[in-house]
Amino acid sequence: MDYTIIDAHAHLWLRQDAVVEGQKIRSLDNGKSLFMGEIRQMLPPFIVDGRNTAEIFLSNMDYAQVSAAVITQEYIDGLQNDYLREVQQKYPDRFLCCGLVDVRREGYLQHAIQLIGEGFRAIKLPANRFLLPEGRVHLTTDELMQLLALMEKQQVILSIDLADGETQVSEMKEIIAEFPDLKIAIGHFGMVTRPGWKEQIKLARNKNVMIESGGITWLFHDEFYPFRGAVMAIREAASLVGFDKLMWGSDYPRTITAITYKMSYDFVLKSDLLSEEEKRMFLRTNAESFYRFNNLINLPYIKNMSE
Repeated sequence: MDYTIIDAHAHLWLRQDAVVEGQKIRSLDNGKSLFMGEIRQMLPPFIVDGRNTAEIFLSNMDYAQVSAAVITQEYIDGLQNDYLREVQQKYPDRFLCCGLVDVRREGYLQHAIQLIGEGFRAIKLPANRFLLPEGRVHLTTDELMQLLALMEKQQVILSIDLADGETQVSEMKEIIAEFPDLKIAIGHFGMVTRPGWKEQIKLARNKNVMIESGGITWLFHDEFYPFRGAVMAIREAASLVGFDKLMWGSDYPRTITAITYKMSYDFVLKSDLLSEEEKRMFLRTNAESFYRFNNLINLPYIKNMSE
């Protein structure tokens, strides 16, 4: 491997404290969390205090030779804007952090304007969780369209996770047509393994829309390493939109309760189904261009004691 790697989908938090669909999510000890009525292993068990910090992630990144990462957000972790603002300022060459607004609450447009004014260069919308007791929040509501117009004008990137299948695809098509210069990254590889996933992938046929693979090892968890089905899905997506539209993402740290961080991309690196140029595009150059990463560092390979 003679190139650096960029992770287009990872998470950081100091403590989980959230309510989603009326159910609580709370950090516990030894990497566990109370998650919507049950206890789940949210982090590796050696993170005993529940703090999923930038410094722990940087240690993983350095070991796995990952130069930079996009830090996205999710409602299940609670809003981490204050912490991520600090992370962005402290490690500007290693992280691009997304701000998060809660569209389930009133006043989110003003909150988004505040976050953009504070320097967030991307905003996350976990649209897969836009559910209220009275129904789903549609992506084309007036307030959301005002936010997207501002983001397009200010050149702020939209990071978005969509509900399974085609549920929100038609709304996304309206948004793309209305805001052709808005840069959009669609997460979780279109929820590959779920019916209708390719309709999300096809959205990347538009010039400013990209697909990132955060969570793909989770979605192919039953298959497990070396995730040959995931590689085949990457090839299928590329046949629909081109390799220049696809970016690797790990969904760290949740995925590394089952595999190591390096394994979350190593299955791509070692695959015989992808060319060296395709691997380079998927693991680095597409994200480098889309997110405008500069000053990427080269990280040396550190030999393991077990080798």
